[in-house]
Amino acid sequence: MNNFDFYAPARIVFGRGTQNQIGELLKPHATKVLLHYGGGSIKRTGLYDQVVASLNKAGLKFVELGGVVPNPRLSLVREGIKLARAEKIDHILAVGGGSTIDSSKAIAMGIPYAGDVWDMYDKGLAIEEAVPVSVILTIPAAGSESSGDTVISNEETQRKYGYGSPKLRPVISVMNPELFFTLPKEQIGYGVADMMSHIFERYFTHTKNADLTDGLCETTLRTIILNAPKVLANPSDYDAWAEVGFAGTVAHNGLLGMGRDQDWACHGMEHELSAIYDVAHGGGLAVLTPAWMTYVYKENVGMFAQFATRVMGVEGSLRDLESVALEGIRRLRLFYEQMELPQTLRDLGIDEENLELMAKRATGAAFDKESPIGGMKKLAWQDVLNIYNLCK
Repeated sequence: MNNFDFYAPARIVFGRGTQNQIGELLKPHATKVLLHYGGGSIKRTGLYDQVVASLNKAGLKFVELGGVVPNPRLSLVREGIKLARAEKIDHILAVGGGSTIDSSKAIAMGIPYAGDVWDMYDKGLAIEEAVPVSVILTIPAAGSESSGDTVISNEETQRKYGYGSPKLRPVISVMNPELFFTLPKEQIGYGVADMMSHIFERYFTHTKNADLTDGLCETTLRTIILNAPKVLANPSDYDAWAEVGFAGTVAHNGLLGMGRDQDWACHGMEHELSAIYDVAHGGGLAVLTPAWMTYVYKENVGMFAQFATRVMGVEGSLRDLESVALEGIRRLRLFYEQMELPQTLRDLGIDEENLELMAKRATGAAFDKESPIGGMKKLAWQDVLNIYNLCK
């Protein structure tokens, strides 16, 4: 097991009706709030009115900024920074899913920064301070409600970059599974693929003696696999949503990766898909993950056989670990199919035109500074292209 430093201060307030507590929860932390959200769904469902009533009851002033879209845009972040500075905002409340939370974090880190917030994503600059962020979660998927990570798309350059800092972990995250009941089926599937990928990126490792986090990863994956089909069949199943929603938080708050080398190649490859084609992140991951597994499993066939037996329920002779491992990958594909997720790049509307460009961008080769990605197997741009081709 590797050395690690784990600090996850986000307060999770979980359960029915908890969104109505947001004003009192924020009162010790804020005087003027930026209420940040996406399209019209929070107004159609009545959540917007509940949040506004709670903020007003607590005597908190607020201004609002809507318009967040999937693969959140740098242009709206810049608009939010300008608004927050003018209004002297001291707290940001994200009401939505991962895109809204990530946009809020970007605004939070950009407010006190003298330059352009994109500098931090593009150059990896350290942030000295950030405005605090809190969350009311409406889409369990990204795990951004308890992580210090944010991903933003620069629509002008078609680049999508992530950034992470402990200063970006939300102060308070409210999670009421009732708020998930109105999600479209495709959003449910995308969310499941996203949270599973967060676990896979940590789980598949060469690090030895990581039994505890192995078991935590496996239990979280089994919980998702058991309960996700239930919410797909019945989006009003509170108990199943509670399991899936909390699993999404645990998947990305950092705990499951402690003491182990991590991979993150699939995320790096997917960011190129959504940067150019604006596909749903979870949909891209659902296509890429089984292909990546097929390409790299021989680097540690025992790890993939362990996944097959402990997570996917494969029974087979341990004298033939390769067959066991491949059956586990096959069953994962079937599970994604059950969740009505895309299976190929063609399903995502992606042809072969930009595959080589995306492979070179993912590894930096397109910018004459190639750095292979991944941990299970170091992937040069040719490897990434091979994986893209497995997805056709």
